[in-house]
Parts: sequence; C-alpha cells; structure tokens
Amino acid sequence: MTDLTSLMPAAVSLVSEFTRTGRMVATAESCTGGLIAAVLTEVPGSSAVVERGFVTYSNEAKTELLAVPEELIADKGAVSREVAMAMASGALAASRADVTVAVTGIAGPGGGSPEKPVGLVHFGFAAKGKPASHEEHRFGDLSRAEIRLATVAVALAGLSKLND
Repeated sequence: MTDLTSLMPAAVSLVSEFTRTGRMVATAESCTGGLIAAVLTEVPGSSAVVERGFVTYSNEAKTELLAVPEELIADKGAVSREVAMAMASGALAASRADVTVAVTGIAGPGGGSPEKPVGLVHFGFAAKGKPASHEEHRFGDLSRAEIRLATVAVALAGLSKLND
C-alpha cells in the first residue's frame, strides 16, 4: 500500500478550505485509480467536501461515466490534454460538485513511448461557470508509487487554487 502521510497536510488544508467556502469536489481518476479521493476521504469531515469520485481506468469507463467521446480518445489518446479536460468537464456535468480534477497518465513501469513517456500525467480542472483548464507534468522515470503520489500532490494543489 502506498504511504499517504506526506499528502495529508495538503488534504487537511483543502478539506478545511472547501468546508469554509461550502464548495464540493469530484475526482475523475485514471492513473491514480481513486487515490486522490482516498487521500481526501482520510480527512475527518471530508464528507462535507467530497461529492464523489469516478475511477475511469478504462477508455470505456471514460466514455460511459464521463461522456468523453470515443472519437476523442481514438484521435488524441487516453493520455492527452484533450481527454483530461473532457474528463474534468464530464465529472462536473455528472455530479453535484462545484470543482473537479481529472488525471490521466502513464504511471509505469512500462507503457511509455518517446511521445508519451512513463511519468507523463495530464491534469484537467473544471469549476462551475469557468472553462476547463489543463496542466501537464512529466515526473520522469520514477517508480509507479512515486508517480502516483506526485500526481495526487499536484491534483490537491490545483484543487486548492480553484477555491480562490
């Protein structure tokens, strides 16, 4: 099991911030497999903040649960800017959340290519009334656990910015 200790201060802060502002969060996760939601729900009182989490590891799940067009996945690939943003927007539409984060990437140790190496993660962020945004991070050839933990850290920081 992955040690979540290093992520807890950010998660506690985020739950506190969102509780104070009355905003709710949904996650749409591929390469993290629900780890962002897991970290948030480790915090007492997180039920006031975490609306739901979507684990959309397969392309079919992205399409069925988040309405990501099959054609978009076929054209751009599941690990892409466009799919991350569509996942974030889809999670917003399929939930009662005020803000969402979506992640899709290559956690390794295999599965990378020169164009999409291990450690590449695309983040989509969406908030009601605002256009979706994107971040790309290349964490390098770290271990699977390190890439997943780094992804959660970036996701928590990005969600916190959406509450400003």
